[in-house]
Amino acid sequence: MRIPCFKLGLVINPFAGIGGSVALKGSDGVETREKALALGATKLANTRTRLALEELLSLKDKVHIYTASGEMGETLVAEMGFDYTVVYQQEAAQSEAQDTERCARQLMQHNVDLLLFAGGDGTARNVCHIIGETLPVLGVPAGCKIHSGVYAVTPQAAGRVVAMMIQGEIVTLQEAEVMDIDEALFRQGRVNARQYGEMRVPSELRYIQAVKMGGKESDELVLSDIAAHVIEFMEEHPERLFVMGSGSTVDFIMQELGLSNTLLGVDLVQNQQIVAHDVTASALLEYTTKQATTLVITLIGGQGHIFGRGNQQLSPDVLKQIGREHFLLVATKSKLQGLNGKPLIADTGDADLDAQLAGVISVTTGYKDQVLYPIAKF
Repeated sequence: MRIPCFKLGLVINPFAGIGGSVALKGSDGVETREKALALGATKLANTRTRLALEELLSLKDKVHIYTASGEMGETLVAEMGFDYTVVYQQEAAQSEAQDTERCARQLMQHNVDLLLFAGGDGTARNVCHIIGETLPVLGVPAGCKIHSGVYAVTPQAAGRVVAMMIQGEIVTLQEAEVMDIDEALFRQGRVNARQYGEMRVPSELRYIQAVKMGGKESDELVLSDIAAHVIEFMEEHPERLFVMGSGSTVDFIMQELGLSNTLLGVDLVQNQQIVAHDVTASALLEYTTKQATTLVITLIGGQGHIFGRGNQQLSPDVLKQIGREHFLLVATKSKLQGLNGKPLIADTGDADLDAQLAGVISVTTGYKDQVLYPIAKF
């Protein structure tokens, strides 16, 4: 008896994350997308979806993909040689939120076994508005803002979960929150997140991310010790350029330096003075090619991501230029303990680089106090 094909629904938001590398902190709205393109931003959602679908290449004869036209899915699956059916034709050259919703509605009517979508929290909201908890969904992380629990930890991880389902492996379905923040406030350095619903997600704990833990670090004594360690290192190396990543831990260091900080962006410091605020990926690459550089970065509480979540300015080219040996990763031990043994995650968008970054890394947890912690290999 012929085993029926797995019916995989696919919808891609081609503009997801386009504002990240050019420091726009989002991609919602026509004006933001046009500004990002004018600044030289590159659309990466299809590239990240390709990483997920590559995990399914050996299973082509067992899956049929239902998707939308053009960059919303058809172009990619056709290039990769999958059997597919186009169930939605987008009308305008630039897809909008309503295109995602209309495609999701069509996929639901075709009774797909799983809806795989690529985007950020805004895309998850669009899908949730139509799908709710009616069928399983899984997100390929491609946006600037990814607070929701419906996303896999990396594109490759999303593909592996789908592969497990295609092969009939037991995968638990769990309810996961769809979260989103106000982009206007986000650009002002304020995070105002709220829940917009829940969707059912195939759960394999190695591969599905947790909802981002909000709030600032509360243990100021520990943060003061971490800041003292970093500032002393700066004093010893006045010639070095320091790339100050996003997040509250790095923000505390900047406060101790007495410098204004872009909480949700990337700033440059040299000789304990500001060189540039809220820089883009291209500007970072230009700065870092000219002088020795140290990257000061922290991790996202509850998730463990160090790259690929809200800091797309730290592009693969920038990270390669700086070099892993010059990453100064800072976090409190309580933040590490909050991961419950899960490894850190590098989701740079470059699979080879992610593999190179994998392995044990030193994390500064206090004044001259470091621990070793693993970065996952996916």
